[in-house]
Amino acid sequence: MTAPEGFDRNAVIYEFVHIGGSVKVTAIDPSSFKEVSIVGSPRVSEGELKRLALRKLEYVLNRAISAGPKA
Repeated sequence: MTAPEGFDRNAVIYEFVHIGGSVKVTAIDPSSFKEVSIVGSPRVSEGELKRLALRKLEYVLNRAISAGPKA
């Protein structure tokens, strides 16, 4: 999946919260204020968790674009 036009991957803000035996990763696009969360294993590298959260954020942004403006 490709990023939407004008989307800056380097500007994404990540938050990591350890909850029991899992890690919740939130990725936020500061230009659109869209955010997504994933839950993963703390055994997985931070880079991999960021990559998965970024893919989900790109998916959500692309879906919002294809849905068009809300009336």
